[in-house]
Amino acid sequence: MPPPSLQTGNRKVAVAVDLSDESAFAVKWAVANYLRPDDSVILLHVQPTNVLYGADWGAMEQSVDTSGEEVQQNFDNLTSNKAADLGKPITDAGIPCKIHIVKDHDMKERICLEVERLGVNAVIMGSRGFGASKKPHKARLGSVSDYCVHHCDCPVVVVRYPEEEREGEEPVVLEKLPEEEKEGEEEWHDVHVDEVQEKQHNADATDEGAVIVEEAPLRR
Repeated sequence: MPPPSLQTGNRKVAVAVDLSDESAFAVKWAVANYLRPDDSVILLHVQPTNVLYGADWGAMEQSVDTSGEEVQQNFDNLTSNKAADLGKPITDAGIPCKIHIVKDHDMKERICLEVERLGVNAVIMGSRGFGASKKPHKARLGSVSDYCVHHCDCPVVVVRYPEEEREGEEPVVLEKLPEEEKEGEEEWHDVHVDEVQEKQHNADATDEGAVIVEEAPLRR
């Protein structure tokens, strides 16, 4: 199945989500701070191949009496519904958006492969706080987001959900471009949206390892 076709917009931006509160926060941040009306957005979600044996970003509770096929169908439906809910702030802002869900046992690698295959200009994602420091200058990302900033073939913006919400507290937003990688200690810095460089990537390669679950436009 070919990648989603989004004809409008000057940039194609992927927002990688895991259906968590952190992802919802990243979507809202993207709408408020990064996305433009003429952008085209792909809401990208990687669903585990087998929900019974663990998704890195959470799994649905199972009943011992429920058949594997029924569990999978229920999980597929839940995923589609939650993805549509997550994308609502984007469509409410009048920005074209499509849901793109794939199945893979390796979420980290699949995100990078789909980002390349879809030819996006940038990817935005939440860190979900996996091992992340609360201090911006000592920020360490979770396993998924850390892998993506090292391997995605486009700029990556990582939005970390505030672990302790305080009045006036700003979320930690980090960005790293692939060409900025250096040997030795990594240097992360607070992102200034205007500084995020656009990198056009026109990849049309397909990957048979991806199982396309849903490619559907979000409706307002």
